[in-house]
Amino acid sequence: MPLTPAEFRRVALALPETEQRRHMNHPDFRVAGKIFATLGYPDKRHGMVKLTPIQQEEFVAAAPAAFFPVRGAWGRKGCTSILLGKVPRRALKEALLAAWRNHAPAELALKGLERSSLRRREKR
Repeated sequence: MPLTPAEFRRVALALPETEQRRHMNHPDFRVAGKIFATLGYPDKRHGMVKLTPIQQEEFVAAAPAAFFPVRGAWGRKGCTSILLGKVPRRALKEALLAAWRNHAPAELALKGLERSSLRRREKR
């Protein structure tokens, strides 16, 4: 089942201390005032996450139909478009979490890591 902008928004806002604002006429998601993801650019079928270039390579290699670099310098720095209709739910969650960790303050990112590892252990 293709993911929707509402699902992207739900997953992004579930991350600790994330807030939604607007930037250049489309929604963005921030932690500690820093944008880590946007929604609706270049159109409603897309989201974007701010990854490192190495993370971007890994996501593109794992799901090339869903992930691709943004054009220009932003893309070379790791900004990665996500085609919502093609991205697996787990890959979306992993990409949003990676982008969030890249921009969250270190102490908050460590708490987020502890919570996610606790959830994994509880599911076992």
